[in-house]
Amino acid sequence: MGSLRIAAALMLAAGGIAAWPASAQFYLKSHDMAGRSVTGDEADIGFSMPNATPAELRAGLLWNMRAGLNVAALQCQFEPTLLVVSNYNALLKDHDGEFDAAQAVLNKYYLRTAKVKTKKAGSDAFDQFGTHIYSSFSTVSAQRNFCQTANVIGRDAIFTPRGGLTALAQARMRELRNSLVPYGEQGVPSYVYARTYNLPVPRLDEACWSKKGEWQVRKCGEQNWPPAGIAAR
Repeated sequence: MGSLRIAAALMLAAGGIAAWPASAQFYLKSHDMAGRSVTGDEADIGFSMPNATPAELRAGLLWNMRAGLNVAALQCQFEPTLLVVSNYNALLKDHDGEFDAAQAVLNKYYLRTAKVKTKKAGSDAFDQFGTHIYSSFSTVSAQRNFCQTANVIGRDAIFTPRGGLTALAQARMRELRNSLVPYGEQGVPSYVYARTYNLPVPRLDEACWSKKGEWQVRKCGEQNWPPAGIAAR
């Protein structure tokens, strides 16, 4: 009967844990980073392309997601089970055609919008765009959130059919950006207390103890040890 009760308790506990969404390696329950779909012209997703066409915005969005997953492949190797490196390499291999097409569109955009209409000016502007979006994914305080989220998006990306990666970027780019904000454990509350503990310390002066090791009440008063709540032996 006792074994049955223990088994039932374990099953209930397992059921309670299973009710939480499956998390990665850092928390029992992670913060929900999900957000609304984007089109590429939002101000809070890490890049700006003035006067861009919808096709150019889609290309920028795809390149933005690629940059974020690339940064994750570099920053998140401290946790090998996230598989960010292998996911990113597989992503480049499976969707190289889409990335090449996005790069070509972006090159034309920066050539079109450059003040000086030269190939070098357009190339330099595209390089600045790349530098900006790569640096925008740098994080320290939210590294765990970012790495965990990039792992999930990178995994989903390699299972996305060819030709569908832009749609994934539209659906998940805000989630990747949201992960740059630090959040901790959501399943088990934790509290930090600022306490000062003043535990009594037993007096060890020779004057307070007899040769037999007995406390001398007349000389030193009542013994202050053990503290209240700790049984004397």
